[in-house]
Formats: sequence, structure tokens, C-alpha cells
Amino acid sequence: MPSASTSAPAATHTAPDIMEPSPAQQKVLDSIASQRSRLRARRAARAQSLALTRQPGPVGGIDESLVLRAAGFAREHPLAVVAMAGVGLLAGPRRLVRWAGVLLPMLMRLRR
Repeated sequence: MPSASTSAPAATHTAPDIMEPSPAQQKVLDSIASQRSRLRARRAARAQSLALTRQPGPVGGIDESLVLRAAGFAREHPLAVVAMAGVGLLAGPRRLVRWAGVLLPMLMRLRR
């Protein structure tokens, strides 16, 4: 019986020499790397903001975030606050109460 050896000669694949990228190619590779890092940072920030919005809100009758936002607005825009106070003094208490009765329900609907 003839021995039929079907073993194929071992193919020796050697890795081709890796060439250094040209300056233009390196610039593209660097921009890709920076874009990937920006996207990674954006995903992390989005995940963090989603985690913060899923936390339960303030408990109790007082909405502290509204008070803190009003204080922050007053600190950042002092001239606007002074102008609003001046308009309030000129308008008088009766008009202020009337406008508060109109504006507050509108604001409460917007907050929902």
C-alpha cells in the first residue's frame, strides 16, 4: 500500500514590516484619537447627568432647588433684580398681587 501523505507544506506567513505613518497620516491618527477621547468624555458626562436626574427630588413642601436658583440668579444678575424691585415699587402692591395671581399659575404649569 502506498502511503498517501496528504500533508500540505507548512505555509510560513511572516508579518510584513510595519511602516511608520507619514506626517499626514499621523495627523489623521491623532485627530481620530482625540475624537475618540472627546466622545468617551461626552458619554461619561451624559451618563453622569442621567444618573443625577434619576435621583429622587427634594422631599417636603419646600422646593429648595427653586430657592437656590433664585439666589443664583440674583447673584449673577444684580441689575435685573434691582430693576424688577423698582418696577414692583412703582406698580404698587395691588398690581403686584393681581399680576402674581396671573403669572404664578402659568409658572406652575410650566414646571410640570
